[in-house]
Amino acid sequence: MRIALFVPCYVDQLRPSVGLAALDLLEQAGLEVEFPRAQTCCGQPFHTAGDRTSARALAERFVRVFAGYDHVVTPSGSCAATVRNHYPSLLGAPAADIAARTFELCEYLVDVASAPPPRGRLELRVGLHASCHALRGLRLGTPSETRAPPVRDPARALLEGLQGIELVRLERSDECCGFGGMFSVEEEVVSCRMGLDRLADHERAGAEVVTSTDVSCLLQLESLARRRGVALRALHVAELLAERQPA
Repeated sequence: MRIALFVPCYVDQLRPSVGLAALDLLEQAGLEVEFPRAQTCCGQPFHTAGDRTSARALAERFVRVFAGYDHVVTPSGSCAATVRNHYPSLLGAPAADIAARTFELCEYLVDVASAPPPRGRLELRVGLHASCHALRGLRLGTPSETRAPPVRDPARALLEGLQGIELVRLERSDECCGFGGMFSVEEEVVSCRMGLDRLADHERAGAEVVTSTDVSCLLQLESLARRRGVALRALHVAELLAERQPA
């Protein structure tokens, strides 16, 4: 089994600790992982901006770089959703195989590799933010608007196994943070208002840390918390698990 780690460009440039924490988490689960150095952006920013030509070029490169691997794992629900849900429409049949072999990190550990849950203790009150791409694009969890049978959230499953952790109850557990890629640029005021609403929900719940499978959401909430002087840390699930202590 050849497993490749895909590190999103924004993680590489803005929060490289997430990529390192993801690699550690996979290796602690007993998996052998490779990092193809030829990897670049998956093309999501271009796709959401409507530039299908640039998105297609990056999608083609992604397919070439990861062609020899059995599974591609990424610490990003949005990038995984881009490959799985949009590559087939960008590239057609050649992308179907890579789309089926690409997984979000928590999804891979829990649902694909069936890895033993991380052990340890983490004395923190944690707010789990469900990113829209992970929740609605990959169906990692159950959106509040659906009547379909409940689906387990892999990120929650990983965190619930830790001793001492308290996953706080949010009033609106699956509301968008307002980032939305190009949306945050083109509709800055609306984006910030949505982010402040999410931040306030975590504050009311008493969270000390907000965590998610998507760094983009966390950067949105972290920047708003900093501007408001709110003492709330924002950590990717992999970073949070890296802080656990022996039980």
